[in-house]
Amino acid sequence: MNDLLDIYKRIEYLRNKGVKMKEIADHVNMAASVLSSLYSSVLPAFVSCVKNGMPEEDALDYALSQVNNVSKKRLLGNLTELKEALFELEPAMNNGQKDNPFMNMLTEEMLRSAQDVYNYSGIYISYSLSSSSDSLKIEPYLIAPSENNDYVKVAHMSAYNTTHWGVGIFSNHQNSYIMFNERETPQVALFTIYLQLPMYEYPRMLKGLYLCLDYNRNPIARRILFIKYSDSTCMDDFLELEGELVPKDKLTEEQLHYYNYTCQEGDYIKTCTVPSPQLNEKDLEREKKMLKI
Repeated sequence: MNDLLDIYKRIEYLRNKGVKMKEIADHVNMAASVLSSLYSSVLPAFVSCVKNGMPEEDALDYALSQVNNVSKKRLLGNLTELKEALFELEPAMNNGQKDNPFMNMLTEEMLRSAQDVYNYSGIYISYSLSSSSDSLKIEPYLIAPSENNDYVKVAHMSAYNTTHWGVGIFSNHQNSYIMFNERETPQVALFTIYLQLPMYEYPRMLKGLYLCLDYNRNPIARRILFIKYSDSTCMDDFLELEGELVPKDKLTEEQLHYYNYTCQEGDYIKTCTVPSPQLNEKDLEREKKMLKI
């Protein structure tokens, strides 16, 4: 079963180096949807269950039960070949950004951020308003320099226990930007968090705003809190944690403070698409009325 962890880490490495999931899937002769489920759902759940003391066989059965497109027999039967194929694939050098000043600036900022992120490295628990119910959404994040120390690696475990991998910019000790793609390429659905950095060397709490798409692919912006959970940057420690949705009547006294800060009226901004052949000022009025419902 150690091969499963090696496979997970190798896919993570390739994705962080810019290799597209479809390219990886084609190289290992696997459907992109199957590889995506394996990477984002099955393997994180397997690692988390094993860390919590569940036998490996039971952990794998549980992890596979979370998806409907990954066969246990086929996975175990091709485990060695899958691992070998993944380690044969190397990210290509990308020289296409040389003439793009903005991309060059981002690359420089990401490199600089890797040197400055140590004040903020660690595992955080985030608190924000759920999009699906009047609940406090609690989700773990990992912020750490990458293995080669050339960018800030950020991981997010959603309330539904799927993982997202992204990058962060922490370069001026005043604000930071964390960016993910919530969908698999070529579909782009950016999930961006803006955090204010307080005037402390090792802050316990970070606050900010996040912008993402709701279930109807309309943009929403909401408050978010990051509370330091641990100074650890170990991936295994991060994978032990799980996200959750907690209704108001189940909140602890501490969580109630976070709920009151992030989940009240006015703490989020949202828009919606109103089908209209005219697209005029009346539609703006209709949209505002719809948002009040």
